[in-house]
Formats: sequence, C-alpha cells, structure tokens
Amino acid sequence: MNSNSTSISVQSRVSTHRSYKKTRSWKKVMASILLYILLVIAALFCLGPFLWLLSTAFKTGENVYAFPPQFIPHPITFKNFIDVFDIMPLWKYIYNTVYMTGLGVGLNLLLCTITAYPLARIQFPGRNFIFYAIVSTMVLPNAAGMIVNFIIIQKLNLYNTMLGVVLPSAISVFNIFLLRQAFITIPNDMEHSARIDGAREFRIFFSIMLPMIRPAVATVVIFDFMAFWNSLIWPVIVFDDQDKYPLAPALQYLQGTLAYNFPYIAAGTIISIIPMIIIFLILQKQFINGMVGAVKM
Repeated sequence: MNSNSTSISVQSRVSTHRSYKKTRSWKKVMASILLYILLVIAALFCLGPFLWLLSTAFKTGENVYAFPPQFIPHPITFKNFIDVFDIMPLWKYIYNTVYMTGLGVGLNLLLCTITAYPLARIQFPGRNFIFYAIVSTMVLPNAAGMIVNFIIIQKLNLYNTMLGVVLPSAISVFNIFLLRQAFITIPNDMEHSARIDGAREFRIFFSIMLPMIRPAVATVVIFDFMAFWNSLIWPVIVFDDQDKYPLAPALQYLQGTLAYNFPYIAAGTIISIIPMIIIFLILQKQFINGMVGAVKM
C-alpha cells in the first residue's frame, strides 16, 4: 500500500510539473508574440512618414490630392525622379555634398582619434581635468558658436570655401568621449606586449588600438555622415555662391520654387536619403556593437 501510494504521489507530481512547464512555455510564447506585435506597430509608426514620402515620390500630380488618400500609388511613375534632375543641377549638388561629407568625416576621424587616444591610454598631469573640461562644452548649443566661427572663418580667408564649412565641425566632443571610452576598454596586456616587441606609440595606435575599436569608429562615421549630409544652416551662411551648395540647401530651394509640387519635393528628398540608408545598412552591425559598448562603459 505504501509503495503504491508513493508511486501515485510521484506520478502526480511529475504530471503537475509537466503541466506547469507547458503553461509556462505557453505564456512565454504568447508574451513573445505580443512583444513582436508591439515592435511591428512601433516600427510602422516610426516608418510611417518615410513610407508616405516614398509613396508620394511615385505618384502623379493628380493622385497626390486624391480622396481617399492612396498609400500605394496607382499608377506608379518614375517621372518625378527624372524631372528633378532636369529642373535643377542635382548631380552638382550631390558632388558638393559627397565632397563636404567625405572631408568632414575624414577630419573628424583623424582629429577625434588622436585626441581621444592620449586621454585614454597615456598618463600625463591634468589628463582628467582636460577631459572633463572638453566634455563640459557639450552643454553649449551649436548655435552659440556660429558668430565666433563665422568671424574666424573670415579672418582665415575661408569664406565661400568648402574648408570653411567643414572646419568648425572638424572635431566633435561627443566623438572624443565615445572613442575615449572605447580605448579604455582595450586590455593593457596587448599594449604591453606590443611595447615588448619594440613597437612605438604610433604603431601601437594605428596597428593595434584602432582595429580594436572598429564598432566605435563605425558609430562615429554614421553620426558624422548624417550630420554633414544633412547640414543646412552653416553652408548657407558660409557659401556666397549657390552652385557650391550641398543637397539640403538645394532641396530647400526646390521646395521654395515648387511649393505645391509635392511629388518633385518627395523625389528629391528620397534621393538625398538613399546614401544615409546605404551607409547605415553597411555599418549597422558595428554601429550596434559600438553603442552597446558605450552604454556598458
């Protein structure tokens, strides 16, 4: 009797445990499904303006004002993209933007890395004070320095030049902070091993340190690329010649000229967005790793 009752008790416990596990796994699956539904809704909410802009770029002039609104354009036309290139010298503006963005991103990477490296890896008096003094300038708005920057650009005879546009943004305090935090996470053993092998400071910096912080460098590239590519106010202030404008001011000119031709404006905006999407898709893995590393630091 005792053995039978014991076996029945064990079986009941096993069945109870199995049912509990099934209930728990079912709840976990339902929670995951609900989470994915919420994420899809949030993604659609965030992508809504871009998808509507993309839809407008493929519409004809009559379909823009159709009621009810057409989310999927019918008929689809590519004429808006062709006409934008005919209305304005868009290739010239694209070249100006690529040149300005490449120069700005290159200078930022060079200056920010050689500034962040000694603040992270080299011991010298006042190192922390210098770092905190640099970081404290982040509280100042960018607009506060425009007048000073403009006066300096004029004194240096850089007015109406591409270098005059890029130079005030050639180094970023946020980039210095991000790269310094990335340099700090590199183990000291790698640096000591390189010094034992006879490597000097510049070789350690270029051959060991920079490859170890690729995610942070990719993050800097994405942020700077977006900042320079979308630069609007400062190029208008510095450039006196409209032929030197980058894409953002040129699209504002297009918007002012064709205030009611929304398909043309949407097509020009989509053309300006495509390079940023490509850069992010290429560097997205490194970007996520860099941001996760920055949060952990």
